[in-house]
Amino acid sequence: MNDTFRRFCGHFTTITKHHHQVFIHCVKAGIPLQGLTHDLSKYTPEEFIPGVRYYTGVKSPNEGERKDLGYSRAWMHHKGRNKHHFEYWSDIDPVTQRYEPVPMPMRYVIEMFCDRVAASKVYARGNYNDTMPLEYYLKNKKYYVGYLHPKSARILEKLFRMLASAGEVKTFAYIRSLRIYKI
Repeated sequence: MNDTFRRFCGHFTTITKHHHQVFIHCVKAGIPLQGLTHDLSKYTPEEFIPGVRYYTGVKSPNEGERKDLGYSRAWMHHKGRNKHHFEYWSDIDPVTQRYEPVPMPMRYVIEMFCDRVAASKVYARGNYNDTMPLEYYLKNKKYYVGYLHPKSARILEKLFRMLASAGEVKTFAYIRSLRIYKI
């Protein structure tokens, strides 16, 4: 098997497993349509081709593209089309005249939660436990400061902490009890 075909199969398999896992979590959260449409832009040429080119199987292809170009075109494309990414939620503040984070609608915070849990499961390859999404969030929290609205950050962290202490069943039951969804 040549290297390009191996990277193609590896990337396709990884993003498809991730998409499937996010769908399962979004169904549990009560937002199945979001789970169905989650990250479909990853299958577009703008994201899929660099994904194959920079696929390693151990880290995001965006990191390889960033190292090569100084930025990731695929990530720029992705974050501008997927509302569960906090980077999507910034606008020019009328007072400061600077780009500032705005609160994310709850359904996208929930999708972001489902996304992170699914990514932890896919990349842990069978070694997953419910503390991993919180650990990842806390490890990377310093990068979010100033970009993720504090209200959205509080909700997200609360859900990760609930998952770590109470487990999936209780966390998804809590999310469904919020009854905030317009599907």
